[in-house]
Amino acid sequence: MRILIVGSGGREHTLAWKLKQSPLVEEIFIAPGNGGTAQVGQNVALTDVNLAGLADFAEKNGVDLVVAGPELPLVLGLKEVLEEKKIACFGPNAFAARLEGSKAFAKTVMQETGVPTAAFEVFDDFDQAKAYLEARKAPIVLKADGLAAGKGVIVAKTQDEALGALEYMMVKKIFGAAGDRVVVEEALVGEEASFLAFCDGENILCMPSSQDHKSVGEGDTGLNTGGMGAYSPAPVLPEADYQKIADLVMRPVVEGLARLGNPFVGVLYAGLMFTDSGPKVLEYNVRFGDPECQPLLTRLDSDLAGIMLACVQGRLDKVTAKWRPETSVCVVMAAKGYPLSYQKGMPITGIEDAERLSGVHVFHAGTSMKDGKLVTSGGRVLGVTALGPDLAQAQKQAYAAVDRIHFDKKYFRRDIGDKGLKKK
Repeated sequence: MRILIVGSGGREHTLAWKLKQSPLVEEIFIAPGNGGTAQVGQNVALTDVNLAGLADFAEKNGVDLVVAGPELPLVLGLKEVLEEKKIACFGPNAFAARLEGSKAFAKTVMQETGVPTAAFEVFDDFDQAKAYLEARKAPIVLKADGLAAGKGVIVAKTQDEALGALEYMMVKKIFGAAGDRVVVEEALVGEEASFLAFCDGENILCMPSSQDHKSVGEGDTGLNTGGMGAYSPAPVLPEADYQKIADLVMRPVVEGLARLGNPFVGVLYAGLMFTDSGPKVLEYNVRFGDPECQPLLTRLDSDLAGIMLACVQGRLDKVTAKWRPETSVCVVMAAKGYPLSYQKGMPITGIEDAERLSGVHVFHAGTSMKDGKLVTSGGRVLGVTALGPDLAQAQKQAYAAVDRIHFDKKYFRRDIGDKGLKKK
C-alpha cells in the first residue's frame, strides 16, 4: 500500500514514523513534510491546501490511501476531491469537518445530540455581542467561529478583557474571516483532557486518554498555542471511564452525523473539561491532536495502517487496538517568541544524542534542511517524546532528552505532566 500524508508538523512526522512500521505499507509520501519526515518517506512540494495538486499526485503515483494530518484540507473538501478519483481518504468530508471548522456548528450539534457542553450564544453582529457581554459577568469565553490554528479561543478574566477580545476578533480581524462570527460561552472550571477515537462512520474505537498543554507559559499562563506538550494516559480520565465517556460525547455525534447522511470517518477528538458537575465538551477536532498524536502513537502496539483501512472500509468493529502500558510524555521545543514573532534558520544539534536514551523519539515539526544542515523553520520545532514505566519516569526521560538538544533561542515548558503527577 502507498500512503500520502498531508501536512508538515510533528503530528505528520509521527504518523509517517508509525505507518512505516506496518507490513502493509510499501511507500510513504508526505506533502509538504519537514526535515524529519524526509528521513521516513518522500517529501512532496505541495501545500496542504492545494487539493487538486494533492489529488493529481495521488492518482499519478498510485496512492491507495491519503491521510489528512491537519484540519484545513478536510474543511476545504479534500475527501470529496479524492473521491472523484476513487482514492480513499482517512478523514471526514467537508460537512462533518465543520465540527472543527465552525465552533457554532459544533455547539449546535452538541445541543441537538445531548452532548454536555457550556451554555453559549452565537453572534455575527458586533454591537449585539458587545451588549450581551456588557450584561454578563466575567470570566467568560470568546471563540472565533472559524479556524484560527488553535489560537482563536480567549478566556477573558474581566469584562474589559472580554470587550477587548471581541473588538480584536470582530473589528480588528486578528483571526481574519474566522472572527466574522463569534461564540460566547460560560467559562468552565476544572481539569482538561483529550479523548480521541477512530471512527468508520458507525463504529468507534477509543484511544487512551491524553492531556495537552495549550498555554505557552508554565502553570498554564500566557497566550494559547498549538500545544506545548502532552502526555498519555491522563489520570483525570482513567481507563475504567473510557466507555462511559465514549457513550456520552462520541457516539451521539457519530450517530447524529450518520443520520444527516454525512458519516464521520477518521479521528474524532473531544476536548473535555472535568467540572464539579461532570465532564463537558469544550470543542471537537476532526483529526489527531498535535502534540497528543506523539504520546498516543508511541503507545500504540497495533498496526496503524490496518486500523485506518478498517475505518475507510467500514469494518472497524472487526478490529482491536493494543496499547503499551507505559506512560508517554511529549515536550515541545519551540523558538523563543512563539506564538508571536520568532527567528528561523537556527541550526539544530543533539537529536541523535537524545534518541540514544531509552524510549526516546524526537519528532520534527518546524524543521528543514538547509545546505545539508537541519535548521529551525517554525515556531514549534520538535516534539521530544519518551516512554517510561510511569509518568514520573517518562517525564524525567523526556526532559533529559530535551537537555541534549540545542538550537539558539530554544524555549520549552518545564512542567509538562505535573498536573498528572499531583493526582498520583
